[in-house]
Amino acid sequence: MRAYQDMVYSTAVRLVKNEAQAEDIAQEVFLKAHEHYDRLSSSPTAGGWLKTVATNLSLNHLSRYRNRWRFFSEFRRDDAGDDEPEVEFAAPDTFFAGVDAEDRRTLVEEALAKLPEHQRVPLVLFHFEDMPYEEIARKLRVSLAKVKTDILRARAALAQILARHAKHRDEIRS
Repeated sequence: MRAYQDMVYSTAVRLVKNEAQAEDIAQEVFLKAHEHYDRLSSSPTAGGWLKTVATNLSLNHLSRYRNRWRFFSEFRRDDAGDDEPEVEFAAPDTFFAGVDAEDRRTLVEEALAKLPEHQRVPLVLFHFEDMPYEEIARKLRVSLAKVKTDILRARAALAQILARHAKHRDEIRS
């Protein structure tokens, strides 16, 4: 448990964006692991199993409450049209200059927490859990096009959040 508790918790908190709920999910993951202790105790794939269980339990938690939420991306704005500008995600090479790895991780975690759930969840599954688009669509029970659109918009929003932080950081330094 000690070897994997941080990985399990961080997987859950990235997806559910709530520390208390992530703790509950992590606890449930380890209860399930205890049930399968004989098989997992000597398995070299125990970490992958735990991560998969953490991801699935987090997604189950989110889907339980999904019908209470309305995602803006599921509704087309009447004034949006096809003229929406393309968004470029790439950050300048100097974006994380002078930021150590721990601060960089904290910045990204804080930026992820600011994303709406319908963008954050597929982005985390794709980039942090290395899950393919098709599997994300299947797990979230949405179309492949929606997954791709939400990830694209999440990248753009994340880039804007991080760019604002970098601008603020540069202003402070000046």
